[in-house]
Amino acid sequence: MNGSCLNFNNPIRDAISRVRFAPISNNLLISSWDSSLRLYDVDKCELRLEAPTEGAALLDCCFESESTALSADSDGSILRYDMRLGNSNAMGKHDDLATCVEYSEETCQIISAGWDKKVMFWDARSASSVGCLSNLIVGVESMSLSAFSLMVALKSSVHMYDLRYLNGTVQAKEPFMDIHIKCVRSNSDLGGFVVGSTDGRVALEYLGKSNSQKDGYAFRCHPKDKNGRYHLVPVNDIAFNPSSCGVLVTGDNEGHATIWDVLNRKRLVELPRYSNSVASLAYNHGGELLAVASSYTYQEANEREELPQIFVHHMDDSHFKSVPASSSIKK
Repeated sequence: MNGSCLNFNNPIRDAISRVRFAPISNNLLISSWDSSLRLYDVDKCELRLEAPTEGAALLDCCFESESTALSADSDGSILRYDMRLGNSNAMGKHDDLATCVEYSEETCQIISAGWDKKVMFWDARSASSVGCLSNLIVGVESMSLSAFSLMVALKSSVHMYDLRYLNGTVQAKEPFMDIHIKCVRSNSDLGGFVVGSTDGRVALEYLGKSNSQKDGYAFRCHPKDKNGRYHLVPVNDIAFNPSSCGVLVTGDNEGHATIWDVLNRKRLVELPRYSNSVASLAYNHGGELLAVASSYTYQEANEREELPQIFVHHMDDSHFKSVPASSSIKK
């Protein structure tokens, strides 16, 4: 189950912020605090592009298409990259750190968020601003998009927006009372979203009216230690397997990556522990590959600042078989 480590002739020189697979290929997009966006061809095991910026750390990235990518930068810029030519241009700018960026195929919009307490919308065809949500109470650390549903994590709550009715009523859910949310990830097939917290818990929430078959719940990613205490380890990222409804992987600040079946409330498998924090996770479009970024995250004073690494695991049947009943999800 050990994944293969991607090889870079010029190593990634600072913390990895995000990895994402392309829509239809096995090209992997990598954003980093070293101010470079990279495109790695996993099938050919080669780096296809390294695009440096003007010194700002890249805090998020995503694909707009197979040949176009986006990044959110620490200077507030939202950059758009032509992956064939290797150049970039600024779409716009936040008033503070830009922390999140997504692309909506349904509306052809680039959506970004940041510490300036704003969610901004850009028309990808005309490269012009088309809207802004500026009434947020705090800066945005995590954001997720699935079809027309936009989830924005604000401290301990998740605000839900419909891209077709941004002026409508905003729904909000608070999975954990007064516990900071680290990441939110939505999934249209599941009909809901999950969040990871700073205290090692994951919560599943369904959209719309709840019923007896679809009640959300929360669980801890780690059992109690020998002293009966819970491990309060931040859950840095969560990724859904696109080929298996309800199967997802969580990654935390102690180097653990665990695959879960949240529909059947089972832990499926725990991958070998990584030497550094799991900073980001991504499945490819078919769910056969899982990329794990092992990197320090600037969250802890005693983090090991060794060079970041990216491991790619090939998923097979062993990753979808439940472990013994004793490893069922515990609330």
